[in-house]
Amino acid sequence: MSAVSARAVPGAAPVAAGPAGPAAPGAEPAPLAPRARLLPALAAVYRAQLSRARVARIPLLFVATFQSLGIMVLMRGIVHSGEEARAVVAGSTVLVVAFVGLNLLAQYFGRLRAGGGLDHYATLPVPPAAVVLGAAGAYASFTVPGTVFVAVAGSVMFQLPMGQLWVLGAVIPLAGAALAGLGAALGLLAPRQEIATLLGQLGMSAALLLGVLPPSRLPEPVAWARDLLPSTYGVEALARAFETRPDWAALGLDLAVCAAVGVVSLAAATWAYRRAALR
Repeated sequence: MSAVSARAVPGAAPVAAGPAGPAAPGAEPAPLAPRARLLPALAAVYRAQLSRARVARIPLLFVATFQSLGIMVLMRGIVHSGEEARAVVAGSTVLVVAFVGLNLLAQYFGRLRAGGGLDHYATLPVPPAAVVLGAAGAYASFTVPGTVFVAVAGSVMFQLPMGQLWVLGAVIPLAGAALAGLGAALGLLAPRQEIATLLGQLGMSAALLLGVLPPSRLPEPVAWARDLLPSTYGVEALARAFETRPDWAALGLDLAVCAAVGVVSLAAATWAYRRAALR
């Protein structure tokens, strides 16, 4: 380049830099793609998770359903009718949700974090809440057929009225949200995948022991721990639905508490996702 062309000419307009040249001082960077809205992103994550887990759907339903059926058969020799029978059937029904929403979701997020899968989601313009809610919703969807089957089979086995089984339409999503949020938070906060699996198993064992056993047979300190379990309020609501004349006010209160716990647990899971994705 000659000295004349390299020197600025007084009064001449500045020449813009070429594509490979440096950016002009004060120039604004190109805008990034807008972040996806929550509901469309949630629907996309839900469909993706549902299609990926479709292969494992039958084994999941088989294990979760027949585990609860086996527990009811064993308890049939001890419990015959009344309040204890309602507690056993309600606890066994919600246990299907706990097996998938709490146990398997904790293992999934623990494996996703250990394998670097969170880095993939972090590069997408998807809100963290959509990732957590989409995965939780997809896993909870697998529980619907097994949960209904266990509730009907338990009602027949213990001769309970089935006129209010429509309450399952509220118990499944609310208890599923509470347990799935807890499972996702455990999987995301666990430092290693093996610990996430252990925490998921321990959580499901707590749902089994504290949810299926009748409250009247539990020691008082254990009964206090039962009140801290998110699935307890779904179990209580479903147990009231098996009564001949349900206390609808108490049933609605149980569902409201279950919904509040679900909001808190899903918010905790979203925070845990952000924390894990930034590391």
